[in-house]
Amino acid sequence: MLKLIERLDAAADASPDDILTLPYELRVRGRLKAVSDSGRELGLFLERGHVLHDGELLRAESGEIVRVKAADEPVATAWIEPGLPLARLCYHLGNRHVTLAIGGDDRLGWVRFPPDHVLEELAERLGARIEHHQAPFDPEPGAYSQAGHSHGHSHDHDHDHSHRHENVHGHVH
Repeated sequence: MLKLIERLDAAADASPDDILTLPYELRVRGRLKAVSDSGRELGLFLERGHVLHDGELLRAESGEIVRVKAADEPVATAWIEPGLPLARLCYHLGNRHVTLAIGGDDRLGWVRFPPDHVLEELAERLGARIEHHQAPFDPEPGAYSQAGHSHGHSHDHDHDHSHRHENVHGHVH
């Protein structure tokens, strides 16, 4: 089994020896057994907390390079006018903490997400046209990550929450 142990910098100039095609739900895992497009058994032994993105390069213990490819999978794509309508759609969908892929050009924008009838109805109410199809799902990485890098981010939620819980109810009868 080829052990993939390192993510290469996004600017790395390396030719892949193989390709690993995975759906989004498997590209979020740091530990995984898989089979490459050429039929080789692979094992991912990467730091957790980082999504593998389409085109990302991984190095094996042996030095071989494998390119990640986002697999076609069932998605809903909401097509909408660019500019404010697209921004409004992204805001409302993102406000529901959904993972989204965003794209478009001067004529039409789109937001892609896993099929979900509630999100689709919201998008239609905001003026989007929904298309169900098979396509790669490679969502935006989020505010605390960058392609090819993992940045730790934590919040200290260890607060002192000592409150008086006396049951003081003055009733006068």
